[in-house]
Amino acid sequence: MAQPYRFNWNDLGDLTEGRPHLGNSTSVQSYRLMQFTFKQVLCERFGREQTAELFRAAGLLAGREFCRNLLDTGLPPMDFIAALQQRLIDEGIGILRFEQTDLERLHFVLTVDEDLDCSGLPLMGETVCDYDEGFIAGVFEQYLGRPFEAVEIDCWATGGRTCRFEVRAMPL
Repeated sequence: MAQPYRFNWNDLGDLTEGRPHLGNSTSVQSYRLMQFTFKQVLCERFGREQTAELFRAAGLLAGREFCRNLLDTGLPPMDFIAALQQRLIDEGIGILRFEQTDLERLHFVLTVDEDLDCSGLPLMGETVCDYDEGFIAGVFEQYLGRPFEAVEIDCWATGGRTCRFEVRAMPL
């Protein structure tokens, strides 16, 4: 019997060899087409709450791997934040800003402008950045070595012009 798939960073492949003409980029529309069709199929099969939890779990794994493979976790906090901000811009994910930073309590409020998942969406009446919640929590978890929770409190899809997340360490 085949083993269940386990993500490995190397599974992302060699894009220089595999996409010599198209390179490492695609359109946001194509990315969202994949994301929102996955979301529909999963919602039909498992319901909205279970789908949101699956997207958060995938985002958590992605955030950990992103941090482990693309960021220097040995940097002091403010240098790490600057590197994270630049990397998110370089990758076309969004423009990250910290509105509140409490390193003692491990509590943060941050925004992501031009968010890959939702900026420009029509009003949908609910936040839609479940994957981002997991991704942000995963980055913080990998960097700080303990579980985090990120909750979207403002979203383009609810009328905000940015995505805003409250991020806090989970009790040990």
